[in-house]
Amino acid sequence: MTETTGQGRAAPTVFAERFKVLKDAIGEVIVGQEAMIEDLLIVVLAGGHALLEGAPGLGKTRLVRAFAEATDLSFGRIQFTPDLMPSDVTGTVLLSEEPGRARLEFQPGPVFHNVLLADEINRATPKTQSALLEAMQERSVTVAGTVHPLPRPFCTLATQNPLEMEGTYPLPEAQLDRFLFKLLVPRPDAATLTRILETTTGAHEGRVPRIFGQGELLELQRLLRAVPVSSRALAFVVELIEATHAHPLVRLGASPRGAQAIVLAAKGYALAAGRPNVELEDLRRAALPALRHRLLLSFEAEVEGASSDAVLAELLRKVGGVGRAGR
Repeated sequence: MTETTGQGRAAPTVFAERFKVLKDAIGEVIVGQEAMIEDLLIVVLAGGHALLEGAPGLGKTRLVRAFAEATDLSFGRIQFTPDLMPSDVTGTVLLSEEPGRARLEFQPGPVFHNVLLADEINRATPKTQSALLEAMQERSVTVAGTVHPLPRPFCTLATQNPLEMEGTYPLPEAQLDRFLFKLLVPRPDAATLTRILETTTGAHEGRVPRIFGQGELLELQRLLRAVPVSSRALAFVVELIEATHAHPLVRLGASPRGAQAIVLAAKGYALAAGRPNVELEDLRRAALPALRHRLLLSFEAEVEGASSDAVLAELLRKVGGVGRAGR
């Protein structure tokens, strides 16, 4: 039975309509990045976190801000630098003096928001980067032995510069694995650059209207989770994950979180297209951004100049599947 919501309309229809409204609103400000916007929204609606990689000046931070502007979710930003401390992220316990007594009081850090922009996350040391591990997985932080829950929903949208740039540190594998997607922000072509100049150098810089409420976002997340996935679709994902471990150029293949990321994102792609079932192409589309940061390549791969994307493209050509994975 197809789940319905609102005025008796099918869930895929409701999801697709609201998804398009949000995507189009952000697209009015972030030009030439339609696929990137869609992928970012899929991550948030799947309840995950996204890592955006690209050279400085490509609009990564502006994209995250545009999403926050379109919702009534609280927004926090951390500019990661080499001298940033873990307590600057999670918060700290301070001594509060009151008349007649003194007590310890927790002061929340910027992580205590619905949407956290971790800007240039790979410019901080690994110790500070790891301060986000508990927040991203458990949706809580522990300070001085006390667990503090984060607001719901909570998502980390992090930006990073390519590792070959000066002053960057590689993210720990455990933290990379907690990002549902790693998205590569491309350099705009000449036509897109012209549109960017036209929309950003005038008297008024565009802003995204606030069109999404927290309750509606949570409802769309619930609809996404409810999408059924067939055993044949799950078998395709398992076969792909297993193939990453068997590839000769891969030292460590994708984790179970990678498989979960593919399935959740595929559900989102299906609903965004107005379909109640996951198709094979939804899974294939999700595979690259869900797995590219989860593969540890061998030394031989580095010598040959092979990339995770190239390895995954090869595996996707080899791994079998069915035309309609949701049936």
